Amino acid sequence: QVQLVESGGGSVQAGGSLRLSCAASRSTYCMGWFRQVPGKGRTGLTTINEAGSTTYADSVKGRFTISKDNANNTLYLQLNSLKPEDTAMYYCAADDVRCGSWSVANYAYWGQGTQVTVSS
Repeated sequence: QVQLVESGGGSVQAGGSLRLSCAASRSTYCMGWFRQVPGKGRTGLTTINEAGSTTYADSVKGRFTISKDNANNTLYLQLNSLKPEDTAMYYCAADDVRCGSWSVANYAYWGQGTQVTVSS
């Protein structure tokens, strides 16, 4: 089992920045960030594997940056140039087997989420 705890969400104006964190109870092969708005499914944003290889969804490429502190098993997501449409609950996910997928079913472990609200 892996426990994931997100933090760093909040309210910001359009164009602003936030940094999300996800503390994991142990290391895993893959970690990633998803987001969800009410009434819709979770959407994959970015992943990083144990070697540091990353993937990004087109919607966040160039604005969001994923990184990882291996020594502390902590995942980060730097959110820049935020837009109102980035408003969502942001979730950290992890898996021991596969990486790079946007399918929710491919991640065994999930955090409780942290809310990001961007006002215009």
